[in-house]
Amino acid sequence: MKKYILIFLSFYSTFLFSQKIESYKLNKQEIHERELENATDFPIYKAFEYQDKGGVFELVLAENQKIISKKDTLNTKIQAVCVVNDHGGFLEKWRINDLLEDYDPKETTIWFWTKYCSTKDLDGDGYIDPVIVYGSKTEYGEIRRVKIITVYKNKKYVIRAVECDLDYCRSFKKDQNWNSLPQKIKTYIDQLVVKLRKEQNLLLKDG
Repeated sequence: MKKYILIFLSFYSTFLFSQKIESYKLNKQEIHERELENATDFPIYKAFEYQDKGGVFELVLAENQKIISKKDTLNTKIQAVCVVNDHGGFLEKWRINDLLEDYDPKETTIWFWTKYCSTKDLDGDGYIDPVIVYGSKTEYGEIRRVKIITVYKNKKYVIRAVECDLDYCRSFKKDQNWNSLPQKIKTYIDQLVVKLRKEQNLLLKDG
């Protein structure tokens, strides 16, 4: 009898634990209902809600849409903000800001690469580890910079890459604290880098 009780309790606790981990994209109405427009300085491009052992969080990706035309929307600044709803207001957990840099050739737009962003529990500890990916393009339409930012326990771990045909102007750098990440997260990001290289024809390496 004790054996069956233990199996049941194990299954029940596993079920409860799994229920706490979820994530989904918010539609425009849900963004408005949650008043997420007040959480960022720019128009919202995409927003996500996720729940883990720490609570319910809203992740907002915003781009300033400096130049809007029928063919293109060009951004000079982007912003990612993670907030938790706190008694009708927002308590900010972390924020990412970036903008165009004056490289040669000059950057003309910066944008979130949501295809490669994720809100998953990568190491299985019950807390979601957001991965934010964004890039920039030059005036010739070529990808110039790529950043991959992993947020683990509200701390950012960044990979910074600059694409260039010439060795001297190409770079791929991980933060010094990178190796302190759990191995499961590092493996996931390494696989993401391989995917980016393959699907976007990027080098993502040092000279």
